[in-house]
Formats: sequence, structure tokens, C-alpha cells
Amino acid sequence: MKGRILIVDDDKKFLEEISQLLEAGGYEVHTVSDANLAVKEACKLKPDIILLDLKMQVSGFKIAIQLSCLAETKHIPIVAITGVYTEQEHRLVMNACGIQKWLIKPASPLEVIAAIEQAQ
Repeated sequence: MKGRILIVDDDKKFLEEISQLLEAGGYEVHTVSDANLAVKEACKLKPDIILLDLKMQVSGFKIAIQLSCLAETKHIPIVAITGVYTEQEHRLVMNACGIQKWLIKPASPLEVIAAIEQAQ
């Protein structure tokens, strides 16, 4: 097993597709589609990395800040996935929230795996 990944995204189709891809690549994958449960799940699972959608019913930025402030999750790398925010416009905000890397949807499977490996 390459590591435990928590994916937080309200797009259930995306969760299914990315989960299958990462599981085939040897990762242990856990998913959360309810942003309100993201921090609780991260504390419980203690994943090696978190893939976090930024545009959900609760802002992914808010979730990232919460994760970066908790002793049990502040060390976990966060890779943001977004179809709305751009790297250029939001780089400072993402860095301030503890986000190490970000991908723009739709990201190719190779981009997702590369981002995970770079963030670990």
C-alpha cells in the first residue's frame, strides 16, 4: 500500500472515479462527500494526504484552515482540487490555508497521482 488518502468532494461521480484510480494505484482511499464531516473524518482516519475540493457547501478554504490548526491534522499535506479557483488568483490564499499543491478540474489521472506523490 502506498498510503492512506482522504478525498473530500461533494461530486459523488468524481469521488467514485478518483477512488477507483487511486485504489488501482495501490492507495487506501477514503471519501467524504459531506464537507461538514471532513475535519472529523481527517482526525479519525489520520490520512497521509488529503485531496480537498475548494467549492462545496462549506468552503474548502475553511476546511483547510481548520485542518492546519489542529495538532492531529496540521502535518497532513493538502492537495486542493478545483474547477473554479485558479492558481494565479488564489495562490496566496491557498498557501495561507496550508494547501501545498492544487489541481484544476478536470485533472488527468497522471496529474492527480503526480500531485499526491509530490505532496507526500
